[in-house]
Amino acid sequence: MAPRPILSDEQERAEREDRARLRAIDAKLDALFRRRQELIAELRRISTEQKALFDQRQAPQDEVERLYEQHGVLGKKLATLRGEREAARKKVEEAVIRYRELKLTFAPGERVRPEQLRREIAELDLKQQTRALPLDEENALIDRLRQRTRELKDAEARASVVAEHERLRKEAEQSVAAARAEVERLGEALTLLKAERDATMAAVRAKLVAAGALLAELRSRSRARAEVAEKLDALGREMRELEREGRAVLGKSRARRDEARKMLRAYSRRREPSEDLLSSTAEAQLEELLKRGKITLGG
Repeated sequence: MAPRPILSDEQERAEREDRARLRAIDAKLDALFRRRQELIAELRRISTEQKALFDQRQAPQDEVERLYEQHGVLGKKLATLRGEREAARKKVEEAVIRYRELKLTFAPGERVRPEQLRREIAELDLKQQTRALPLDEENALIDRLRQRTRELKDAEARASVVAEHERLRKEAEQSVAAARAEVERLGEALTLLKAERDATMAAVRAKLVAAGALLAELRSRSRARAEVAEKLDALGREMRELEREGRAVLGKSRARRDEARKMLRAYSRRREPSEDLLSSTAEAQLEELLKRGKITLGG
């Protein structure tokens, strides 16, 4: 192993400063490395949270799409029911018109039932027999009684026609009632379906709010991850700068030592060292070491 070259006092001072600087650089690099490991662990934690949030985001999105599709289907059903209700309302109007037209086709005499005429004749007869009326009123009562009697005979003769008219009237009334019931049924169905559609839209809004909150959390995690990554980049730059500085310090130290060795080799080539020269050189090295306090001589 080649002996350590002897450096001048100025070079030794530079060496000591370089070694102190290298120790400071090593300590700083150790601290930065520990900090780097902490940031890497934090970056991995945030990435794990991001992945978990991203996996959670898919379910609300699928639910929103399902509910939105269901809302569209309910909207189409509502439109269909509205059309059916409008058609039912038109049927009600048509049924009412037919009923009124049918009543207009009946003659006034045909609208009177024989039972009704018999009750009126009985009342008139009872009034004539139980009350003393002036002559003119009694004559009018008799005329009315005769007229109702003739109408009763005519009504009994047209009993089949009246019965047919009554059947048609009842059928018309039933048609009107059925059409109105259909309108009411469709109205109730529309109310229920509209409530279901509104509830579906409320569920869509709630899911969208939840998905928005999840997305906001994802963005927050992305910003936090970007900040940690930026810190890691800055720390890496600082570590590389310190490493470059350390290599430069080591390069200067090696250059000084190489220069000292070159000078020693050049001197050795010019002159073969005699025993006196070797002795004087050893004494000079010993004296230099004594000056630096490297060794002490015992008495």
